[in-house]
Amino acid sequence: MYPTLIKIGHFEITTFGLMMFLAFITAGWVLTRQFRRYGLGDELASSMVMAAAIGGIAGAKIYYAILFKDWHLLFDRAGLVWYGGLIGGSLACAWLMRHKHVDFLTGADATSPSLAIGYAIGRIGCFLVGDDYGAPTNGWYGIAFPKGSPPTTAEALREFGVNIDPSVPGNAILKVHPTQIYESLSAFAMFAILSWMARRRQPRGRIFGMFLVMMGIERFLVEIVRAKDDRFLGPFTIAQLISVIIFIAGLILAARRDRTVEPVAA
Repeated sequence: MYPTLIKIGHFEITTFGLMMFLAFITAGWVLTRQFRRYGLGDELASSMVMAAAIGGIAGAKIYYAILFKDWHLLFDRAGLVWYGGLIGGSLACAWLMRHKHVDFLTGADATSPSLAIGYAIGRIGCFLVGDDYGAPTNGWYGIAFPKGSPPTTAEALREFGVNIDPSVPGNAILKVHPTQIYESLSAFAMFAILSWMARRRQPRGRIFGMFLVMMGIERFLVEIVRAKDDRFLGPFTIAQLISVIIFIAGLILAARRDRTVEPVAA
């Protein structure tokens, strides 16, 4: 683990911050290329990146505060929840496209590959700081995060509602599912699939629909092995409920027959 790259006094650059920066830069580059292919222009792509950043961060923090019913968490350093960021960023970008008189589904299709690559890189940042990991495992792939956020001690995992043998001391460091890596690899695969689709003529909305379908499946499955304390729906988490909703929405978009066919990406 490398949670901190540089620290001078109270100033520090974290690996999570660096990976978030790289995620936005890479996603912005992919978005610009896609927007050129769809004839939407570089200026709109730059505005979309800004809208996604502002709306995404705001949405992530609001989601986190609502989830834990504490508005003070809006000003906490932690709490960048993916689904909150996706919702907030989507709303901000939808407003921008409406303001610029751009068809929403066309813009969403062009944006989908950049969402996947940004998510893939961002999750690497979560791995490097030991955040958003899974439940304990004895598999060879298990990884311990002794300096995680929080560390993968038996006590911390019990606070997440994970069933740990009472005989295990609270300060014992346990190996857990590296769910950040699971999600990152899945998102890279999504990026490859969406990029392949974008090079072929597709009905308007199908690429975005497929992004939602794959995102819903990936997140629903990974939540099964996540160390979570928000299982308010029996064994299911709030994220799994949202996953089902976006999966259904994605299926509807991907299956619809739209006479408008988007151009082949160059």
